[in-house]
Amino acid sequence: MLKLLARIISWIMHPLFIIAYVLAFLILSNPYAFGFSGPKSLGLTVFSVLSTAVMFPAIAISMMKALGLVQSFEMHDKKERIGPLVSTGIFYMWLYMNIRNNDHIPGALSFFVLGCTISIFMALVINSFTKVSLHTIAAGGLVAAMLFFVFNFTFGFTDIPLPFADLAWRVSDRLMVMATFLLAGGVGFARLYLRAHHENEIYGGYLVGIFSQILAFRLFF
Repeated sequence: MLKLLARIISWIMHPLFIIAYVLAFLILSNPYAFGFSGPKSLGLTVFSVLSTAVMFPAIAISMMKALGLVQSFEMHDKKERIGPLVSTGIFYMWLYMNIRNNDHIPGALSFFVLGCTISIFMALVINSFTKVSLHTIAAGGLVAAMLFFVFNFTFGFTDIPLPFADLAWRVSDRLMVMATFLLAGGVGFARLYLRAHHENEIYGGYLVGIFSQILAFRLFF
């Protein structure tokens, strides 16, 4: 049962999905920060961000797998990580260059994407010497970014629309931060339980993720 739970957490908190979660949080917590003129504009913005941050890297990694450059999506060997990290880093740089001066995109998302880009290339450098958990890099970055979001960009609550009802569930941003901390801890537990990493690789990942977002915030603002 615990093994299944660890796999579910690892899948839900996959590094490629983190930008999607942040985008959803920012839209729900502060939609006025985006320059949307209507649902169509919102849809185009979401599609353009997610296609670059999630779909294109996933396709690139899948092609590497099909060509035998990556033996498995788990990428246990350090050499297997080089191609996916480089390709994902390039897509993230491309995304950042396109949104940093876009009036329709808030600085909160732009600095987070910059932080993700920094963390990827830091992971690439570290990968030359030792493995580091990409899952905990993403989780650590998410925790740091959520703290920046809550104290600088949101109104203190997030309205989550309820499906099939013209209602929304209002959640305190502090509660969202607590949930993020729990998820980040769950990621570390999951990667250790699945024996995907050693403890130093887990803790190192958290530090890289947190440092990257702090650096990105300082550089962007």
